[in-house]
Amino acid sequence: MSTPARVVVIGSANADLVVALNRRPGPGETVMGSDLVVSPGGKGANQAVAAGRLGAPVAFLGAVGADEHGALLLDSLRGAGVDVTHVARPDRPTGNAYIMVTPDGENSIVVSPGANSAVFESDVDSARPVLAEAAVLVLSLEIPLSTVAYAVAAAVELGVRPVLNLSPTAELPAEVLAALDPLVVNEHEAAWLLGSEGEPEDLAVRLLDVGPRSVVVTIGAKGAVVADRDGVTTVASPQVKPVDTTGAGDAFTGALAGRLAAGEDLVEAARFAVRVAATSVTRHGAQPSYPRADEVIR
Repeated sequence: MSTPARVVVIGSANADLVVALNRRPGPGETVMGSDLVVSPGGKGANQAVAAGRLGAPVAFLGAVGADEHGALLLDSLRGAGVDVTHVARPDRPTGNAYIMVTPDGENSIVVSPGANSAVFESDVDSARPVLAEAAVLVLSLEIPLSTVAYAVAAAVELGVRPVLNLSPTAELPAEVLAALDPLVVNEHEAAWLLGSEGEPEDLAVRLLDVGPRSVVVTIGAKGAVVADRDGVTTVASPQVKPVDTTGAGDAFTGALAGRLAAGEDLVEAARFAVRVAATSVTRHGAQPSYPRADEVIR
């Protein structure tokens, strides 16, 4: 008998269409880039693969098309040991992310949601027995917000810890925010939610007043800030030379969820997650860059 999933991820699955270029084009400008590279991505699938490669028992709920990109994503998920029983195959193309990567490793992304728009509340109901066995539910916002809110409510009812990455940014109902443990954001997402910028520690504390039970603000190469009602902790990241930051935030969130599901406290889970994210940026792509446990930078 297979091990019940301790982490359930409900989210997007996209084919990443990546072009490397020396600089981003300005308005009306054409810039030559590299040959196109297609790899598995999408915030939800990324998080599931990141957690699965690190050894967490994971189930993924999402949707992909009946096309080559859908097959690519399912192969990647299965290869990481992720249960894909609850991946729907609607009559929609698989979602795509169009990614430009510059020599400093930074990226710009446009997402075409495709089948991700067909992840519905009824899909959450169908996966309820799997969710009931889990310790942590992971969500992001490349699927319908109504489905996200419904899934958070189901997790609360079942005693499952909801973790949400507010990406892309969107307004969330107060009852959803109040359930999150933690809300995971980067500095830009934190400033958007608060309506003003600030130092990461200040942002984290102010975000607690918005409602979540705990907050993690990721700060790129510097690491992350963790805040809850007991205080604020800055977790430093190991310093590496980045080649591609695509999917680094998802690597962090997936690793964090896996450690929380295994019983670690939030600060210790974040200490591990920053190391996983740092490892991922030394490699190209999103899911292809995610390490096994024995590959994580110390």
